[in-house]
Amino acid sequence: MRTTLKIVLPLIVSVSAVSLLFAAYQVRTEKRILRNDLSRRAEILGESLQESVEPLLERAPERSLQRLVDRFGQREHLKGVAVYNAAGTALAITSSLSPIFRMRPSVATRAAQADKGAGEFLSAEQTILLNKEDAVPIHIYALPLHRDDEVVGTLALFHDTSYIDKQVSRTLRDSLLNAFVQTVLITGLALILVRWTFTGPLTRTATWLRTLRTGQPHGPPNVPQGEIFDELHQEVTHLARDLNTARAAAEEEARLRDSNASLWTAERLRVSVRNKLQEKPLYVVSNREPYMHVFNEKDKSVNVIIPASGVVTALEPVLLACNGTWIANGSGNADREAVDAQDHLRVPPDRPSYTLRRVWLSDEEDRGYYEGFSNEGLWPLCHIAHTRPVFRPNDWLQYQKINRRFADAVLHEMAGTESPILLAQDYHFALLPRMVKEARPDARVAIFWHIPWPNPEAFGICPWQRELVDGLLGADLIGFHIQSHCNNFLETVDRAVEALTEWDRFAVNRQGHVTRVRPYPISVAFPENSRRVNQARSAGAERAALCAEMGIEASLLGVGVDRVDYTKGILERFRGIERFLELNPAYQQRFTFAQIGAPSRTDIERYKNFLDEVGAEAERINARFQSSRWKPIVFLKKHHSHEEIARFYHAASFCMVTSLHDGMNLVAKEYAASRDDERGVLILSTFAGAAHELSDALLVNPYDISQLADAIHRALEMPEEEQAARMRRMRQTVREHNVYRWAAHLLSDLTEIRIEIPDRMEVPMPL
Repeated sequence: MRTTLKIVLPLIVSVSAVSLLFAAYQVRTEKRILRNDLSRRAEILGESLQESVEPLLERAPERSLQRLVDRFGQREHLKGVAVYNAAGTALAITSSLSPIFRMRPSVATRAAQADKGAGEFLSAEQTILLNKEDAVPIHIYALPLHRDDEVVGTLALFHDTSYIDKQVSRTLRDSLLNAFVQTVLITGLALILVRWTFTGPLTRTATWLRTLRTGQPHGPPNVPQGEIFDELHQEVTHLARDLNTARAAAEEEARLRDSNASLWTAERLRVSVRNKLQEKPLYVVSNREPYMHVFNEKDKSVNVIIPASGVVTALEPVLLACNGTWIANGSGNADREAVDAQDHLRVPPDRPSYTLRRVWLSDEEDRGYYEGFSNEGLWPLCHIAHTRPVFRPNDWLQYQKINRRFADAVLHEMAGTESPILLAQDYHFALLPRMVKEARPDARVAIFWHIPWPNPEAFGICPWQRELVDGLLGADLIGFHIQSHCNNFLETVDRAVEALTEWDRFAVNRQGHVTRVRPYPISVAFPENSRRVNQARSAGAERAALCAEMGIEASLLGVGVDRVDYTKGILERFRGIERFLELNPAYQQRFTFAQIGAPSRTDIERYKNFLDEVGAEAERINARFQSSRWKPIVFLKKHHSHEEIARFYHAASFCMVTSLHDGMNLVAKEYAASRDDERGVLILSTFAGAAHELSDALLVNPYDISQLADAIHRALEMPEEEQAARMRRMRQTVREHNVYRWAAHLLSDLTEIRIEIPDRMEVPMPL
């Protein structure tokens, strides 16, 4: 209550002061208006009388003058009229006037001397001095009287002004009463509003923090919107989240110590990174940035978007731990608005902990480097998905140019830093390791290749295989998802360049520089303590809700989650569903497959055509089987959030991952990690890297349509006990081999590499 009074008391004083000042102003204004009105009426009446009196002065009939002044003396508020001669003696005077006014008052003398009208107000105190018997405030207005253009007398009008004082008193009383009522009402309303919008939310926030501090579960309070409360709520929410995260991390670490387990967590990764890097800065370079700034089309405001990316999930905890620098392509249409003069930006937006350096590409450069060489050339080449790779000389020139630009950006960020550590990402930057290493031999350089590496015969299709392999061998460490990709790379090295391949330790010695080649299976962040105690819907209820949203009726649901890419086996998957329904007609009008397909690289003709092919194939199959309220395939052709996808994972009887060739495919691991109910079946292609770890999935050859149909039937018929046993083992694998373990092992191996620094090498200083 004291806090409320401290806030409201200044408001009470302010309102009271303003109300009193306004009341004084009203009284003063009212008095001025009434006096001005009286002065104007006296002037008009005086001029009218002047015209009547002046002719009578010539004949000097005093009786006529007396009758005239007596007749006019009967008007409202007019106390009397007097006519004076040049000597100041009254020629005629209203009988009601005090005898004292038989002598000309001073204002009448001034009017005669100035030869113009004059008036004055006399207060009751002033009239007492003139006449103690008749002490009322009056107003006197005098006009000179003329004869032959000479002043021969004076006309005076006497008005009783006591009515003005009474009216002003009433106005003052009403104004003070209004001021009092307004002050009481505003004060009461302010007390209510302050308690409702300020002290109440603060009290609820304090209670929330108290419950969090004591470890009791409690949802965040509802607080009103507004600039101050938005900022306060944001900061308090971050504080609460950090507190919960720290408590969960501490509990998890304690549990792991108690069970002698070695599970990698985000907190353990942070500690490991700090110890391994020993204050050395870490630099990450990738084509994709962790945060994008885009304009809102409606109001042109700038929104921050987190791209869906396993790379972001894997690397951000590392950069958060070491205050590193992430160098990436600025691809958002508002990205330039967010950076400083050095193209830097501190991220994450809500808690800046590391630096994002953006590199700018023109549309022509992006078409050549990214769409052309990277995704029309290297992507189909490495995936062996029976799509012919396209290699254009101009695309190769753009690829070299952009690799050089990113390398220069990396070197600029490294300038002045001893023994920096660089982690490059993916097939977009095959040339960059050599470029950086030649300029900074003291740097530790690693590159992780997120897609498959084909056999040497397939890779030999590329006209510039030697340059690509030589660029990669500039790194100290090259990482792939699985061992077979490492083997393929070393075999390619044997055929493409002159180097010593050390198969016993999986390393390449080229011109005195040793490059290690290792498998690091990437994964996802397993959601610890994710079991939904207060789950809003069961799997059945969620399935019913999703079917209603899709406008269908089905009791069984399957799901696929992919970018619409020809390497993902979506067409083969659809044909497997078609074959399943042919062989098992009892599942018609019961089973529906939901394909979440995010459009990808639609500026590339092959991808644009493939998107149309997928839609046409879904329509063809639906035309064969669908009824008014059911269809076998629902193609959801748009980007979905993690929360939206999680609903499908939870509701689906099985998830299909039928990649024709894939480095890893994190959808398989995401599905297993999401099924905290230990239900559901994973149908997984043997050509996806995830198949090497998730052996409890139903492994299939995606090219074998009959095998796909059999796997679908087996998944739908699998007993719950078998589902639970398989899912439990897969979840344990994903949990132990999570993304934090991937990052920790990769960085640990990189930091342990011994770098031979040439004598008298000078570290470049910043420009």
